[in-house]
Amino acid sequence: MKILLIGVGGVGESIAIIAQKRNWLTQMVLADYNLARAREVQSRLGDPARFPAVKVDASRKEEIVALARKHGVDLIMNACDPRFNIPIFDAAFEAGCHYMDMAMTLSEPHPTEPFSKPGLKLGDYQFERDRQWREKGLLALVGSGVEPGLADVFAKYAEKHLFDEIDEVGVRDGSNIEVEGYEFAPNFSIWTTIEECLNPPVIWEAGKGWHTTPPFSEPEVFDFPEGIGPVECVNVEHEEVLLVPRWVKCKRVTFKYGLGDQFIGYLKMLRTLSLDNKNKIKVGSVEVAPRDVVAACLPDPAHLGHKMKGKTCAGTMVSGVKDGKPRKVYLYQVADNEWTMKHYGVQAVVWQTAVSPVIMMELIANGVWKDSGVRGPEAFDPDPFMILMPEYEFPHGMKEL
Repeated sequence: MKILLIGVGGVGESIAIIAQKRNWLTQMVLADYNLARAREVQSRLGDPARFPAVKVDASRKEEIVALARKHGVDLIMNACDPRFNIPIFDAAFEAGCHYMDMAMTLSEPHPTEPFSKPGLKLGDYQFERDRQWREKGLLALVGSGVEPGLADVFAKYAEKHLFDEIDEVGVRDGSNIEVEGYEFAPNFSIWTTIEECLNPPVIWEAGKGWHTTPPFSEPEVFDFPEGIGPVECVNVEHEEVLLVPRWVKCKRVTFKYGLGDQFIGYLKMLRTLSLDNKNKIKVGSVEVAPRDVVAACLPDPAHLGHKMKGKTCAGTMVSGVKDGKPRKVYLYQVADNEWTMKHYGVQAVVWQTAVSPVIMMELIANGVWKDSGVRGPEAFDPDPFMILMPEYEFPHGMKEL
């Protein structure tokens, strides 16, 4: 399989490093707006013919189409911030390629009731084009990272093997990771973090559908495994809530993130100062988006690994009934930063995000997962994915609650 990887930040770099060992990969084109960064990642891979480095403007659909056709790629992997999803998604369709991303097209709050009703939902742009993708015989696999991605596979696995009836699918994410020397240094894209944390969170309930709440609502303390311990989690806007109900029969879907009071305080301050604004404003003689300024002022998550310590946990809590008895489980994956730095040379959060899409690429390349249209990971049989996890040094656990 030939892949055009658009975006070689921390997650994109990790995708390339993980995929290089797999014999199903013929070529992966490393495309980024920053050509020097693409070449930096290329130098780690040791095979410039298999991993050519090129420059691309992800906001320009025609550039992406031209690159895809020049290299004859089978699939475009979108590893950019979700603000670029529409041109990349549309370029894949025009070029006749399969498509994958790790975050769906962006939402827009309801104009008058943002904290009770959804406006434009995550992924609406993509799902509205499902029929065209099916007619063309192309697959757009959306939400293929760890959350969403692995978390969705866990939900489908629980439905298939662990429950007769499901009451709630609740994704819970927490960590004890610290970044030495920084009071505030997000270990993932700050652009995406601001987007998902400050938008109204979405909840899905049977009979009620999707509805929203105020940011950071419904706090709960969740005890994360493998030494992470209790972390307060709050509602955050996330793709699983938009994906899981389409393919998993359940009564409620939620996503809660362990952010901590200090981190939430910083995010609220950014909103108070309008520094979360993603639209450009005029400053002197130039135009710049305040959120881009914030991102430029903070350290690059791709280069923080040597200063990070601790573990991060991604997982799916499922409650319901099995054999007539109540059951509640937590399926999870824990990544230790010391281990990922030692074995892959990348920090834990970006490595954990990158493994799932590479596994999914392998399943698509080998014809194990095959379909057309716009699909989430839970649209497919979870068993082949779970079988491959140990091969990728990506162990999972299950905790009865």
